[in-house]
Amino acid sequence: MIATFTRPLVAATLSLATLMPALAADLAKEKAPVAPVEVPSGFFLFSDTQISYRYQFPAARPGSQIQRADGSFRNQDAPKHILNISHADAWAYGTNFFTLDILKSGSQFSAGTTDGTGAPTFYDYGNTEAYGLYRGTLSLNALTGTKAFVVPGIIKDVSLAYGFDANAQNDAFGSKKRDVVGGLNFAFDVPAGFLSASVHAYKEWNRNGFNVAPNRDTSFNTVPEFEIVYSFPLAFTGLPLSIAGFNNIVLPKGRGVNDPSAFATNPKTGLEFLSRTNLVLDVGKLIYDQPNRVDVFIGFQYWLNKFGNIERANFKGTEEKSFLAGVSFHVF
Repeated sequence: MIATFTRPLVAATLSLATLMPALAADLAKEKAPVAPVEVPSGFFLFSDTQISYRYQFPAARPGSQIQRADGSFRNQDAPKHILNISHADAWAYGTNFFTLDILKSGSQFSAGTTDGTGAPTFYDYGNTEAYGLYRGTLSLNALTGTKAFVVPGIIKDVSLAYGFDANAQNDAFGSKKRDVVGGLNFAFDVPAGFLSASVHAYKEWNRNGFNVAPNRDTSFNTVPEFEIVYSFPLAFTGLPLSIAGFNNIVLPKGRGVNDPSAFATNPKTGLEFLSRTNLVLDVGKLIYDQPNRVDVFIGFQYWLNKFGNIERANFKGTEEKSFLAGVSFHVF
């Protein structure tokens, strides 16, 4: 039985475009005056919209396992095809970022439904998920008209950070995740590229199709959540190549339910760690001398306690080690 607690922030669904908010933030800090009196002409200092595709294998799903001849269990893996559209922009006082993933799983992770008693029905084709995310920042230096939040050589700026996630998925679990985050973002002063870290309070609501009313809707504890985003050029290669990625940590958020009768399908969650690293080549710059038009990338993703699930002897799929490859088009 699957006990999926749908992904945190960057969860896994985020494409290379996830890295754009920090880049936009750096541009905003460098281009915007410390105390802008009026919104600059054109409003946005930076704007980028991308459409991308990536292939991921092998993806894992908590509760999806295969029993070996000796009675033990191993992960059931499946590929995923992921279409993404994302937008990032910077203005005088901060940044905005939105991304939407459409994820199509292989038939190993089947679509399905559950009835009012929690009994599942599985179909012979893979499930589809839509996952959206928004993040915004407001620069404290810009808001105060000072450089009080600069630590020379270490911190460029400190910003208020906020956002939300939402998803829907047509599998038997039927997750309907909604979460909000709020906290601070720190933009570090690095010689090239960018590095930022956010510290958030994280609150999640979800749905567990294997539960029956009133436990089908779940509400998790508010816990700390940490996000690190980075991108660094690899100039020594002589190519328009960079390494880019993120790390995301969500502390244990409880069971989501208080009814002991539902504990079997809502075990305690563990510390969740998600990391992705991409090697990115700017093909437009390499071939056509037109940078920031077309990128190709390969990467590796590691996910511990996926969705917060803790592995047990007969419950696998909570640790994911997968490769990915894709292409991204900057449309405007």
